[in-house]
Parts: sequence; structure tokens; C-alpha cells
Amino acid sequence: METPIQALPSPAAVPPGAGVAPGLAGVSETMLWSLYNRASESIRLDRVLVDPDSVRIREALDYDFLGHFGDPMGSLAVRAAEIDKVLKRWLARHPDGMIISLGEGLETQARRVDNGQMRWLSVDLPSAIHLREQFLRPTRRFRHIAASALEPEWMDAVDPADSVFVVAQGLLMYLEPERVRGLLTMIAARFPAVEIVFDAVPRWFSRMTMRGVRQTQRYRLPAMPWGISRDEIGPLLRSWHPALANVTFLDYRMPRGMPRLIAEMVDRVPMARQEVPSLVHVRAT
Repeated sequence: METPIQALPSPAAVPPGAGVAPGLAGVSETMLWSLYNRASESIRLDRVLVDPDSVRIREALDYDFLGHFGDPMGSLAVRAAEIDKVLKRWLARHPDGMIISLGEGLETQARRVDNGQMRWLSVDLPSAIHLREQFLRPTRRFRHIAASALEPEWMDAVDPADSVFVVAQGLLMYLEPERVRGLLTMIAARFPAVEIVFDAVPRWFSRMTMRGVRQTQRYRLPAMPWGISRDEIGPLLRSWHPALANVTFLDYRMPRGMPRLIAEMVDRVPMARQEVPSLVHVRAT
């Protein structure tokens, strides 16, 4: 059955068509790419994600989304939808748990999974938080910290005794490998029962971005220094910290059409399926 898009009460006063200039560059600008894709997916009849807040925010921004990013890619909406499912399952077990979203940008996931009890902490750079708060204002349950995810400052705002879930979508590939290791081991050491979801790109794609990849004539992808084959992720995490031992992979592919068929064919080839983007779920042990 078709799921209707229901308008949620707006947490901020910026109306559609307001013409807010994002003023972002570099890695921070990628939040607009994911926003564009979630909003574009949300208005499709065959959508895999219902995200009216992303539509509201996109319409209020003065930015040439099509000119920068080209046609929308459904895989980024699939990524968000799959993480939503994991978070909802986790919240069924930990209804008042703490979810920490690193490098969140304009992601509206907190609104999509809110059960009325959970707590949410959004951590991002000051310029990103400034833009976010024009559309998604912090509250008692939904807090913001303007800081790098690599700094321990945000961890000090979380009680280690809490049930904690950390989301890092669209973040780790932009970090140097040693910084990825430092961040994940810091999280595992601070929060013993943590669950983590992150996405990763294969090494071949990482190398391409280091040489330079243009999404369109107007937009060049930021360099992605951390790339890794899927079959290497589990052993690497276990070598970094013994708690990072329980690793599974979520469905992460184009949602429809020929790209979906190609992804399904690739998945049947053992060597090829190790060299595609991965959406990783880690449960600390």
C-alpha cells in the first residue's frame, strides 16, 4: 500500500522558498548531496524512504542541486532507510537509549525514528550545526554539539552507563585510516555495549577520488582516503579493538531498475561483491 507523506510539525521557522544559502564547501557540502537524494526519493510514488523534512529543507535552500549532483541516486536513500530499520529495532530494546549521529549535517533521521523517549545527539562541525539549526532546532531530547567527531568533547556529554548507538553515515571514508581507527577504538573503549553503523567505500573507489572524480562539471567529489574491501572489515576491526568483533552487513544498493539488477548480479560473484560499498553494523561484545 502506498505510504502517504504526512507533514510533521516544523521544528524551525524557515519556510519553503526562503532561499537560505548553505555556504558550505569540502566534505561538509556532501550533506547537501545526501539531502537532495533523500528528498528526491521521498516524493517518488515507489519510494523506499518517507522523509518529508528533507523535502521541506531542500525547498528552503538556495542551491542548484541538479547542477551540482546530477540525477538523484537512490542508494543514499536506501542507506538512510536501512539505518532507520536498525535504529527502530534497537529502540524497541532500549526505548530511552542515546543515539549519537556523527557528521550528521542535514540528516533528519531523528525525526523518522523518534519513539517519544529516545535521546539524540548530533555532532558536526560548527558551520554544519549552524545550518542545521536553521531547520532542526535542538531540544532537551535532541541536542547538538558543534565539534569534530574526532574530538572526545562529545563523548563527555554522554553517560557511559547509557545504552548507546553511534551512527556515522557518510563520514569515515573522508578520514585518514589512522583517524578512523582512533575514532572507532575511542568509541569502543568509552561505551562498552555500544552498537555502531557506518558505511565504507572499496579501496579502488577511494583511489579514484584521491586522483579526482567529478560527479558533474560543477562538482568534484571530496577525496576519500579510507577505502577497504568488504571481507577485510571484520578482521580489521577485531585487530583494532576486541569489542569490535560482531560485524554484519546491511543491504546497500540501488533501489530499482537496471542498477538494482546489476547490483544483484555482482552480489552473486564472490570476488566482485567484496569490492562494492558496504553498510556495516557493529555490536560491541
